[in-house]
Amino acid sequence: MVDTDNVLKVENLKINFFTRKGIVYAVDDISFTLKKGETLGLVGESGCGKTTTVLGLMKMVPTPGEIIGGRILIGGKDIIPLSENEMRKKVRWEKISMVFQGAMNCLTPVYTIEKQMMETIQEHKNIDRLQAKKCIINYLNLVGLPEDTIRRYPHELSGGMKQRIVIATALFLEPKIVICDEPTTALDVVVQAQIINLIKRLKKKLGLSVIFITHDLATEAEVADRLLVMYAGKLVEIGTNEQIYGKQGLRHPYTEKLLKASPRLHEKVEELSFIPGTPPNLVDPPSGCRFHPRCSEAMERCKKDEPPLIEVEPEHRIACWRNHYE
Repeated sequence: MVDTDNVLKVENLKINFFTRKGIVYAVDDISFTLKKGETLGLVGESGCGKTTTVLGLMKMVPTPGEIIGGRILIGGKDIIPLSENEMRKKVRWEKISMVFQGAMNCLTPVYTIEKQMMETIQEHKNIDRLQAKKCIINYLNLVGLPEDTIRRYPHELSGGMKQRIVIATALFLEPKIVICDEPTTALDVVVQAQIINLIKRLKKKLGLSVIFITHDLATEAEVADRLLVMYAGKLVEIGTNEQIYGKQGLRHPYTEKLLKASPRLHEKVEELSFIPGTPPNLVDPPSGCRFHPRCSEAMERCKKDEPPLIEVEPEHRIACWRNHYE
């Protein structure tokens, strides 16, 4: 039976990196869905597994990483068993695409923008160069860039313009799922706002479903409908924007710490705090709840038993023994 509500369903995804120092459990048994027309925010500290998760969705996990378990269903079909050729021809950029972090690293410095985009579109569509050029210009215009951009080289463009080109490239094969991996990194605040507004506008106009990764919780509050909070390769909380940011809501202690470490524009915060300690070594993660060595509310059970991700209210799940007892 085809799931008509969700464009993406991830079930028990596991991604390991096989290194000389041991196996790194980078993404450890996570499950979530992405609904039609939804923006799903993915937040957490550096090294928690955000980028590895979305690279897994693209089947682009770098060596020595490997997807070792789970299912990734796009349109009801599991893409994990697909060959690299099938992924390249039928899935990547056509069904799911990605705006990578750091646009300046995604563009070849010796190619014009036209040449770079032309290679991608002609690899996937059976059209001549004139038709392809019209398509490229159309999508450059869609992201707010003039036609003459196609004749320019990356070094002639600003950071914001390069990011818009990467967004246009991610869209012109008309995928329904777009992953944005920290698309505003290294941009000034004015350009950041322009890129965020552009993504919101394109999502509405093209009917996109978006996964948006960022360290900035204020940005996620602006763009996301639901949030996934990751810590040490695990999902610790899933909830709507209102449930995560609500003043009186239930939260995972890690989520609370992240919020207290972030400045609020329209809310008085007594003092910004920080999370003591450092994220764990994922070659040898802590027993029980992985956050317990840094958690001020940890109980004895937290050190021994891993908490399941349970529903505490509709659409809101938390992995914390503080919220349920068995």
